[in-house]
Amino acid sequence: MRILFLSTWFPYPPDNGSKLRAHYLIRSLAQTHEVTVIAFQPENALDKTLTRMRGPTDTPVWGVPEDPFRYVDLPQVVKYLSPIPLAAWPSAYMQRAVGSVGRSTHWDAVVAFETPVARYAFIPDSTARVFDIDNSLSFIGKERLSGQKGILARCRARISLYKALRYESRLARQFQACTVVSPLEAGWVRSMVRGTSCRVEVNSNGVDCTHNQPGVAQPQANALVYNGALTYSANYDAMRWFLAEIYPRIRAELPAVSLTITGSTHGVNLAGLALDGTVRLTGLVDDVRLPVAGAAVCIAPIRQGAGTRLKILEAMALGTPVVATSKGAEGLEATHGRDILIADEPADLANQVVHLLRDAAMRDYLSRNARSLVEERYDWQAIGQRFVDLVEAVTLERRSC
Repeated sequence: MRILFLSTWFPYPPDNGSKLRAHYLIRSLAQTHEVTVIAFQPENALDKTLTRMRGPTDTPVWGVPEDPFRYVDLPQVVKYLSPIPLAAWPSAYMQRAVGSVGRSTHWDAVVAFETPVARYAFIPDSTARVFDIDNSLSFIGKERLSGQKGILARCRARISLYKALRYESRLARQFQACTVVSPLEAGWVRSMVRGTSCRVEVNSNGVDCTHNQPGVAQPQANALVYNGALTYSANYDAMRWFLAEIYPRIRAELPAVSLTITGSTHGVNLAGLALDGTVRLTGLVDDVRLPVAGAAVCIAPIRQGAGTRLKILEAMALGTPVVATSKGAEGLEATHGRDILIADEPADLANQVVHLLRDAAMRDYLSRNARSLVEERYDWQAIGQRFVDLVEAVTLERRSC
């Protein structure tokens, strides 16, 4: 089959969660089908030209020189007046790219990866369409609304939720299938497409268990790691809370403890974080496996966002035991005390981390169980094949109509 893959994120190099998911879905499809990718490429925005390259699987990739999230930081009044989420604002560059590349070939299926590119998936209208929502903007909006306290904040969040839900629902109802990464989001999306023939399936995030093997680095005593870029608001919130409320409790018990935070800090307000000499910010690293595998414990004190956490799956695959909040472990079929340790209050989280740093046998127990879990349920090879099977099934159904 010939498949056109439209991506909100440029999938190479796969250096964040969304890029990783796009990368592995593309790679899985390209093993048995002819795939062409059109993806936003904000890194090339100054050039303003549509660029063509070859991906690692020899897949043609067209880079659209624009950032799909270019408007999300505009003043609140603009967000309020916009009829749709600013992350979904139309791009003339993407429209032209899909028009020129997309119309040059007969496609058996079109895959839209995340909401910002879903609006471009309708050429020609008779082609089978699959929408990998990944993280639903409206579901995230619902979660955000539940956390607001003041009347004005709740009012703004409710308006944002309404716009996101109306926009995503209108789009999703025009696809033959939608995929999400967690059962919670599946129920939400099924309610959006009720009354249509659109099927909704859970296809979780995963990890490359071949690439991520235990033993790539020697764990250091009392070393903690958080493998998430602070440029993402949920990661920033997690570290702001951890450094202010939890880390001081751990240091009081274990003065030799250290924390490594990986990922870009470009444009991040570091003054808002309670950093000290025991906290190391790596910035972008060539191989994130090394700091993760080199830590005794991976922390995931996440309080916001949705979906399954690739950072946790990476740590589990590498043999690094994980301490997380319930929100951080949300969507994972992991059991507290067997595969992972879970706590939500600052004192409880600190106690779990201290206990794990002091108990080598417990670290080994969690490490072995977590590795078995990701091998059985979260290997990208199996997850990617399920996605390929879905695209093939939807295409066959569309042809028979």
